[in-house]
Amino acid sequence: MKNKYHLPTPIGIALIEGKANGVEKISVLSEAPEKNFQDIELTEAAEQLKAYFEGNLQDFSFPTQPQGTAFQQRVWQELLKIPFGKTTSYLELSKRLGDPKAIRAVASANGKNPLWIVVPCHRVIGSDGSLTGYAGGIWRKKWLLEHESPAQQQRLF
Repeated sequence: MKNKYHLPTPIGIALIEGKANGVEKISVLSEAPEKNFQDIELTEAAEQLKAYFEGNLQDFSFPTQPQGTAFQQRVWQELLKIPFGKTTSYLELSKRLGDPKAIRAVASANGKNPLWIVVPCHRVIGSDGSLTGYAGGIWRKKWLLEHESPAQQQRLF
């Protein structure tokens, strides 16, 4: 049985699922859960996510165990190479994986990423710079990219 941890974030409730040997899934909920879980084995992951949202963490170090096909795992490993505050396109990602024609397969694997934010699929955009395809909603993708932007506008008033 998977342990669960619900973490409030500025863009929804994060649901962290996993076991002592690693987090298997992080997703965002559209609605508040009926029951709030905070299993102690997932506290480290929750604390790191909290630090990310507070602007104090850019790289995650807790153990993960994402489940997926060999191809999906390759795509997710490539996503981990996208630096904080940077983006890449689906085409560039396909090229880095060795097949520029695999854009749709790469986009599909990107959409099946089980580790929201930790495996930064939100950093993949269209070749024209558009914010395309994000399972958590385009508004969340926009928020995450702005949160990670190195040139954040400060309010003057």
